Amino acid sequence: MQFADMLSALVPGSYARANPRIELDEAVVVITGAGRGIGATAARAFAERGARVWVTDVDADVAEQVAASIGGRSLRLDVTDRDAWRAGVDEVLAAEGRIDFLVNNAGVMPTGPFVDEAAATTDLILDVNVKGVLNGMHAVLPSMVAAGRGHIVNIASMAGVLPLPGMVTYNASKYAAYGASLAARREYDGTGVTVSAILPSAVRTELASGADLGGALPTVDPEDVVRAILRTVRTRAARSSVPGWTLPGWLLADQFVPESVERVARELVNHGQALALDPVGRAAYLTRLGRQTREHAKENADV
Repeated sequence: MQFADMLSALVPGSYARANPRIELDEAVVVITGAGRGIGATAARAFAERGARVWVTDVDADVAEQVAASIGGRSLRLDVTDRDAWRAGVDEVLAAEGRIDFLVNNAGVMPTGPFVDEAAATTDLILDVNVKGVLNGMHAVLPSMVAAGRGHIVNIASMAGVLPLPGMVTYNASKYAAYGASLAARREYDGTGVTVSAILPSAVRTELASGADLGGALPTVDPEDVVRAILRTVRTRAARSSVPGWTLPGWLLADQFVPESVERVARELVNHGQALALDPVGRAAYLTRLGRQTREHAKENADV
């Protein structure tokens, strides 16, 4: 990089301006885990802005329903399967010619005491939340780099920087997703392809069902997260927490607040609620999670 380029790179907003602008109207968008929650809300938001949206989910029926409701297309996609990713991306490219945006949203959130966590549950969390993100980036990056443009948004979590009891493996998975996002952003800097991480706090979706939201983390709606996703299309920001103050607030506290004070503060806000979620309120999610865990374990055993 020449000295003049270094100086211009210091100007606020230079990173976004250095990458090709992609208009949402007629953009081709692939969203994982888009049958429900944040993913479904994002699919609707992109479609409302004129994008051509591909709704993907491990549950084909809900993906089809969302796609039909927004005039998009659907794919059954198990994000843990790299071959399935390759086939899915090939199908999108054959139909559309390109992929402009990938929103890696699919995720699972089993909670509870770490020592009680079954190996199959650990595998599901890491395979969906970490391998799913890596597989998605691996699948779309070649065509994006070849086109000289593209934007990837990985949905991490404030749990990717803020450790919480009852979420040991989930925390690990979101730390990994966050780190992978930042590393890929640096590796592909200059190619026209950008990578952003979104770190929501507690979101009012089925994923957080059974929780007394509003304790250690502020509560937001899926629409709040989607606004942050859409904002990255313009800003290409490396990281965005939802609400915006939570990440800088936590980083300051983690750096300067003594652990003795933090321990007291955590008790006051009930930071351990993931250890005692309401099983009745969480029943529907737990049923679906149990099915996915069994199916994933069987597929791994058959390999």
